[in-house]
Parts: sequence; C-alpha cells; structure tokens
Amino acid sequence: MYKILVALCFLLFNCNSSAQKPKNRTSETYEITKTDAQWKAQLTDMEYHVLRQAGTEPRYSSLLNKNKQAGTYVCKACNTPLFKSEHKYDSGSGWPSFDREIEGNVAFSTDNDLGYTRTEEHCATCGGHLGHVFNDGPRNTTGKRHCINGVALTFIPKH
Repeated sequence: MYKILVALCFLLFNCNSSAQKPKNRTSETYEITKTDAQWKAQLTDMEYHVLRQAGTEPRYSSLLNKNKQAGTYVCKACNTPLFKSEHKYDSGSGWPSFDREIEGNVAFSTDNDLGYTRTEEHCATCGGHLGHVFNDGPRNTTGKRHCINGVALTFIPKH
C-alpha cells in the first residue's frame, strides 16, 4: 500500500494541473510572436491555457497519449516539429511521453511553481508551453521523460 501511495504522489507532483499557476511568457522574443488576442483567436480555450499560460491538461485526456502511429508531433501553435514517434513511450503518467526532443526545436527553462525546481519545455519557435522533462525515463535510452501536454501537439502521420 505504501508503494502505491508513493507512486501516486510522485505522479501528482510531476505533472499536476491544479498546482500550476497560469503565467504569460512576455520577456523572451521568439521567431513567431503574436498578440494575446491573436493567440486567443487561433487556439481553443484549453490550447491557450496550456500553450500561452503554462497550464496542464487533465491526465489521460489526450488521444495522443495512446497514439502508436509513425509520424511527427508538431507544435499546435506554429507547426514546428518537436518529437518523433519512434521516441514516444507509455510512461504511465497520463500524458504523451518521449525520451528525447527534436534537437534545437524545444527550448528549456526553470520552473519553480510547485516550490521545487523543474525543467519546463517550450517550443523554441513560438514559446508555447509544452510540459516538463524529468530524469525518470527509460534507462536503456536517454533516461529522460518529456511529459508533454497532448493539447499542445498536432500529430502528422508518416506517409
């Protein structure tokens, strides 16, 4: 019972939507920039909440979590390729997870919103919040778990 409780607490604090505070990324400049009104017009309410306010979608809510097709995951806001399907795995966290990003297309920053330091991931082209990266991924590859909001992604199948 103790192990289950520890595992549940671990998952809740690694990608917890209710604990994250909305924030706007205004101090950095990106290749693609839009006004707040333009982002709101382009994105759904949940996409805007995640991508522009660093929110988190509910666990297991994304259809991409179980997607096993070959292809590329791109930024929902600007179509920048972010992750390849061959690097996706089921982490059991409730969000799409990858063991690596497409180098140069994902940027990283420090997030202390939960009272401890995490590494936040965002699109290097438009600054959209994607999720966080943790050091508890597959040991046989990179050891990284890129815990990504599915609502921040569009999947492009390989032809």
